[in-house]
Amino acid sequence: MMILDGGMGQELIARAGKATGLWSVQALLDSPETVRQVHDEYFAAGADIATTNSYSVLPDRLAPHSLTDRLEELTRLACQLACDARDAHGSGMIAGGFGPQGFSYQPDKSPPADEAAEVYATLAKIQADYVDVHLLETMSSIDQARGGLMGAGVTGKPVWVALSVMDDDGSRLRSGEALVDIAPLLKEFAPAAVFINCSKPEAVSTAVPILAQLGHVVGAYANGFTGIVDDFDTVGATVDLLSARKDLGPDAYATFAQDWAANGATIIGGCCEVGPAHIAELARRLKAV
Repeated sequence: MMILDGGMGQELIARAGKATGLWSVQALLDSPETVRQVHDEYFAAGADIATTNSYSVLPDRLAPHSLTDRLEELTRLACQLACDARDAHGSGMIAGGFGPQGFSYQPDKSPPADEAAEVYATLAKIQADYVDVHLLETMSSIDQARGGLMGAGVTGKPVWVALSVMDDDGSRLRSGEALVDIAPLLKEFAPAAVFINCSKPEAVSTAVPILAQLGHVVGAYANGFTGIVDDFDTVGATVDLLSARKDLGPDAYATFAQDWAANGATIIGGCCEVGPAHIAELARRLKAV
């Protein structure tokens, strides 16, 4: 069992006391030492893998703030901070995170796969100097995942792809497509691991056994939101539109995670609203699995 870290963006917002349209990028601009601190805390809690704070370091996220010219600089900074924390800890992997283009949970806003792949390829080549694996996060349709896999695969490093499913039906991607219909794409690109991420834990529990039947290394990391509201649908929307669950403390989250492990997940961590205390409890319960 490998333990992935927890959410970065929401943890940074909690520490900053405010949300902005730049989400986790804001900390790279204003307080990179806080990003490093969060990485340090996740490693100290028992995480084996640090995910770079680059989910929102994408051209379409930076353009409204006139920051596109800093794309490479911010990508390298996000990677270096994770590497520094790994080095200080003395061990661990670095996963280079990529968020979805267009907007999270809105695959209809994503560019076509060929176009998206060009952006991911550019970023993957920058990440390759630092990371052990590329991690495509919150891919919410088959075509969105295709664009990510096409682009991230250019460096020759392992690629992990994380799929987001409907909160009320874990058997379907957020696009409405059946999760099982991802099988031909996974066969074509053969990612090193396939995850369910950024969905309710209950939905993840439905989805993990479906993925496990497809014959790939499976991972899981859920979010702690009560749900995704309709207004949270465009670049610039702030996460203060979303609310955290009150019933998903470290014990409750780890109980869900034990179910995922029992159903085939071998890499488990946390997404939004899942912090260092949750990861510590995951490590306590699952490290021997």
